[in-house]
Amino acid sequence: MSFKQSFHRIIMVRVKATVISQEGHCAAGHKVGDEIIFDWDTHEIEGKLCLHALYSALPKIYALAHGGQVAYATAEDGSKVARHACPDGYNPLILELRVIE
Repeated sequence: MSFKQSFHRIIMVRVKATVISQEGHCAAGHKVGDEIIFDWDTHEIEGKLCLHALYSALPKIYALAHGGQVAYATAEDGSKVARHACPDGYNPLILELRVIE
């Protein structure tokens, strides 16, 4: 088995980013309830996320997808989730990040 094949077999995780809070006017049009799925198995993204939020959240998304540790919060259902704030200070947006099956 090549390195590429073994690497691909390990990474079969999906991470869901959900907009849980948005104030002001988001230039990208994001609103509460929007969901974006990052699928490391297919290398696809379902949904859309502006580059500012994507670039700033990507280290947490990547860590979650690869089994890494990030600062967690507890969701209403008791599961552990990571929270991420978009860097737009005038129109704050909060993403909830979680690994999904």
